[in-house]
Amino acid sequence: MTPARRARTLLGLAAASAALVALAACSSGAPAASDSAEGGDEYGLLTAGTLTVATEGTYRPFSFHEDGSGDLVGYDVELAEAVAEKLGLEVEFQETQWDAIFAGLDAGRFDVIANQVSINPEREEQYLFSEPYTVSPGVIVVNEGDSSISSFDDLAGKTTAQSLTSNWYQLAQESGANVEAVEGWAQAVSLLQQGRVDATINDKLTFLDYVNTTPDAAIEVAAETDDPSLSALTFTKDKQALVDAVNGALAELREEGVLAELGEKYFGADVSE
Repeated sequence: MTPARRARTLLGLAAASAALVALAACSSGAPAASDSAEGGDEYGLLTAGTLTVATEGTYRPFSFHEDGSGDLVGYDVELAEAVAEKLGLEVEFQETQWDAIFAGLDAGRFDVIANQVSINPEREEQYLFSEPYTVSPGVIVVNEGDSSISSFDDLAGKTTAQSLTSNWYQLAQESGANVEAVEGWAQAVSLLQQGRVDATINDKLTFLDYVNTTPDAAIEVAAETDDPSLSALTFTKDKQALVDAVNGALAELREEGVLAELGEKYFGADVSE
C-alpha cells in the first residue's frame, strides 16, 4: 500500500468511527443537550427547542401557584412538562386569562394550550386536538347513604342546586328536577350537605377534586352520564406534525403509568381514561 493510499484509508477509518459515535448518541433514547436546545424545528415552534404553553395559572388543580405566589403547578402543568421532556424540548408557560387564550393561540403567541380545553364540534372546526388526557362524565352527587337517587330518572320531583348558566342546569331540568339556582359548586355542595337540596349535578373532576381536598366530606356519586367530556391539548390547524409527536408522547406516558400517577396525585383517581 502506498503512503498516499494508507493516509486516505486511515482518514476513512477515522471518519467512519466518528459517524458510529454520532449514530450511537442519536440512538441512545434521551435526546442530547444540543438536540434539546435546538430541536423541534420540524414542529414549527414559536421558539426552536422550546414548547410554549398557554395556561391560566389560576385554575386549581389544573394550573395554579402553590400558596398563591409559589411555583406554577397542577395537573395540566405537569402533563405539559412531561410531554415536552418526551419530545426533548424545554417548556415555557405563558399565563393567560381564559377569555384571551384562544385569541393568543390564533395570534401565534403560544404553541399549545394546556388548560382543560374540552373537545366539541365548534372547536374542532378551528383547532387541532391531541388525544384526550382527561375524561370526565357528568355525575349526580348526593349525601352519603342516600339511596333514593341512583339514576337521572330518579331526579324527577327532587331538588338540585345548579348554576343558571351551566349545562348541568339544563340537564337537571330535563330530568324533571326542581332547580335551586346557585353561584357555583361551593354553594351547591353546601346546600346539599345542609339537607336543603337533594342533589347537585357537576362534572366528575370537580367532585373528585373536592373529596380529595376535603376527605371528610360525606358525599358520593349516585349516577354518571354516558357521554363524558374529553379534554385535550389544543393547537392551530398548521401544527399537525407537533400534534402527531405529542400524541406519541402521550401514548408513552400512558403506557408508563405517568398519566395515572398524575390523576392520583391531583384527584385521587386516574382521570385519563
